[in-house]
Amino acid sequence: MTEREYDVVIIGSGAGGGTVAKELAPLAKSGARIAVLEWGPRFREEEFTGREIEMAARLYHEGGGVLTKDGAMTLAFGKAYGGSTVVYTGTSLVVRPDTVARWGVKGLDHADLARRSAKYMAENNVHLIPEEDQNENNRLFRDACRRLSWRVEQFPVNVKGCRGSGLCNLGCPNAAKQGTHRVQLPQAESAGVEVITNCKVERIEDRAVLARVAPCRFGFPSAWEPGEHRVKARFVVVCGGAVNTCALLLRSNLPARLPVLGKWLTTHPALILVAEHPRPITNFHGHPKSYYCDHFTESRRFLLETCMYFPFMTAKSMCGFGAPHEAMMRRFDRLQMILSLAIDPAREHNAVGINAAGEPVVDYTLADDVLNSLLESMRAAARIFFEAGAVRVHAPATERFAIERADRERIDDLVVRKWLRPGRVSISAAHLMGGARMGAGPDDSVTNEWGEVHGLPWLFVGDSALFPRCAEINPYLTIMALADRVAERVTRRLSAPGGR
Repeated sequence: MTEREYDVVIIGSGAGGGTVAKELAPLAKSGARIAVLEWGPRFREEEFTGREIEMAARLYHEGGGVLTKDGAMTLAFGKAYGGSTVVYTGTSLVVRPDTVARWGVKGLDHADLARRSAKYMAENNVHLIPEEDQNENNRLFRDACRRLSWRVEQFPVNVKGCRGSGLCNLGCPNAAKQGTHRVQLPQAESAGVEVITNCKVERIEDRAVLARVAPCRFGFPSAWEPGEHRVKARFVVVCGGAVNTCALLLRSNLPARLPVLGKWLTTHPALILVAEHPRPITNFHGHPKSYYCDHFTESRRFLLETCMYFPFMTAKSMCGFGAPHEAMMRRFDRLQMILSLAIDPAREHNAVGINAAGEPVVDYTLADDVLNSLLESMRAAARIFFEAGAVRVHAPATERFAIERADRERIDDLVVRKWLRPGRVSISAAHLMGGARMGAGPDDSVTNEWGEVHGLPWLFVGDSALFPRCAEINPYLTIMALADRVAERVTRRLSAPGGR
């Protein structure tokens, strides 16, 4: 085993880890030793091929096919230099004041998060996509929502030089998406922060981590030789994403009382909904996510967003098989898609655990209120599709494969709870949040408002695991804002007399 020593070790390189690394870069420039340990590889530019099955296997944990304990929901999260910022669409929204108020974390206020979010919007070139660059998949959604008098807003996105390949979820092949792999990590490395790829942290000890570097299959070789490494550190910041962060902390047997570790997980359970138009529409070409409808956020607890997925993902998201399924897939150039997200409550029993091997197990129950939100979202999406001119809509909670336009006035009769059953309908987790929630003390939380783990002043969490409840929007910017706070606290500690 190789022994190493650093001032700060950051575990994970996504929205949380990349942000912390960049914010600690001035310390590295002044001589502090800082390392980022990333489980996934750093890909060469030519390795972003845009081929769906190939890139899913390379960029996602288990190819994006991680399942909850009961098999009812798919979990997808990235595994690469840049984490999930490599595979998300770049949507960049500031968390709402009412959401922060519902979180109820003393010492955490919306104005502070908004200020920090604005910094990263500027760094990441966040802007609105011009009208002339939006495809029909997005414009049809926007115009239909407006005709229905439903509130619809445009997503700001973090792209630069976007060529409209539509491959955001497979790693942009044109280097346009400004994730941490394009912005924060290179800045950190230029100041002297070391990024070690292909490096899985097995467990955390007292001011140290045990990690294993795997041989390189894709991308650049790791900066460390394959094998086991024990890394001492004055501070450790865990940013592995909600599932892996909680699993790592659980299998580390930390010397602190943390009874709620892993609990209160939220996921924004999601459905991909599909409709067919009578003519080809521009769907696959162009940025896939330009608009969202939050008209029903408060009343029915769901969001609707534009999206466009690839053939395999689309095929597996539709219920049924045989001729109707084949016929719709053969008309792929005519398909419009909507992603529906349930705003799920935080519940103690929805939790990340570990199995005998120490690997994560997500125990999440799709409760009736969440399923009802998804049902209502399907009905709303069907109305948008038909208002946009679709001839048939595939809404999974129906007895038949598709609702024809002639039956568009009977949506509530056809889309019913009876057919919305976990296992029958393909439900995925859009945004994994919680499990190491912020709060006042260990009885109901894992960290304080600065991400410091209760009872362990050298250990921090700096990712979406910190969320006490769901973000109620796409969480990317909020993760960065919270990670910015964590980096500020670590900087103060490291700069204090004695650096403790």
